[in-house]
This record gives sequence, C-alpha cells and structure tokens, in this order.
Amino acid sequence: MKLTIVRQDKYSRAELLLRTLLGWLYIGIPHMIVLFFVLIWSGILSFATFWIVLFTGRFPQGIFSFQLKVQNWYLRLTASLENLVDGYPAIGVNGTSDKAKLEIERPEKVSRLLVLVRAIFGIIYVMIPHGFALGFRGIATGVLVFLAFWAVLFTGKYPANWHAFNVGTIRWNTRVNLYMGFYTDEYPRFSGLE
Repeated sequence: MKLTIVRQDKYSRAELLLRTLLGWLYIGIPHMIVLFFVLIWSGILSFATFWIVLFTGRFPQGIFSFQLKVQNWYLRLTASLENLVDGYPAIGVNGTSDKAKLEIERPEKVSRLLVLVRAIFGIIYVMIPHGFALGFRGIATGVLVFLAFWAVLFTGKYPANWHAFNVGTIRWNTRVNLYMGFYTDEYPRFSGLE
C-alpha cells in the first residue's frame, strides 16, 4: 500500500478560511449526498467479497478496482477537510487528485483461513488494539489540525512534522481498513510510517 498526501510549499489562506467556515456546506454536503449511495453499494460489494474470497481465495478485479476508487475518493475528501491539501476534492469514484492518492496492488491470492479469522475474531485482535491506539492518535491529530490551521493562516505553511503525523494517522487507519476489507493478508502495523 502506498498512501500519499503531498505537503504543498504554500497554502492558500483564503481557501483555508473558506473550507473552515463553509466547507461543510460546499464540500461536505455535496460529497456526502453522493457518497452515501456509493457507500451503500460498496457495503453490498464488501459482503459479496467476503463470500467470494472465502470460497475462491481471490479478490475479484472489478470489485477491487471499484473499492479502491471509493477509498481514493474518501482520501481526497479527508485530506481536503483536514486542510492537508488545497483545492476542491473531485466528486465521484472516477475523480483523481495529484495531491492525495492511495495505491494498492490487487492480491493474487487471499488466505481463506484469514478471511474467517478476521470475520470472527477481527474485533478482538485488530479493531480493539488498533482502535485504542488510533483513538489516542486521533486526539493528537485533532489538536495538530487545529494548530496547523493557525500556522497556515499566519504563515501560509503547514509545519512538515505536523503534516507527516496527520498523514500518518490516515495511513494507519487505512491499513486497518484494508486488512479488515480483505485487500491484504498483511497485519497492519502500529505505525503511521510508510
């Protein structure tokens, strides 16, 4: 998995203020209305994927491609709303961004045994420990997003270490989601590093 959110040399103060004050209106609402229906379909495909992978050991190419596009859309939206990038995030599964991108290779084979283990015990051995750690990291990320707002407002620059930490939180969370969604058999690391 490769998740990239580019730190810009200069950020727009006007866009920052507009996103902060009205982002819920002009970014959040349009995206969430369309994304709501896409996520329903994505959930249905995730359910089907469980059974397909359980019986065949393979993640279907078409479903994999669609789900990856949904993940990229969510990444673009998150990066924008957390002020990690400037610009309006493209709406739709076919949207792209040169600032926020998730790349994953489709696995040739998925362990059918691990599919069952994740489905039955995933809450215990994945969601609880990672959720606990990500909960604390999420608090730190929220604080840094708040502080970065002021840094960008006054300097036009997003502090590099803060940007890396906040992107790392998204990366870690994405790894957990990919593991639980059968995109990979590799247990997610307790780290936001690449």
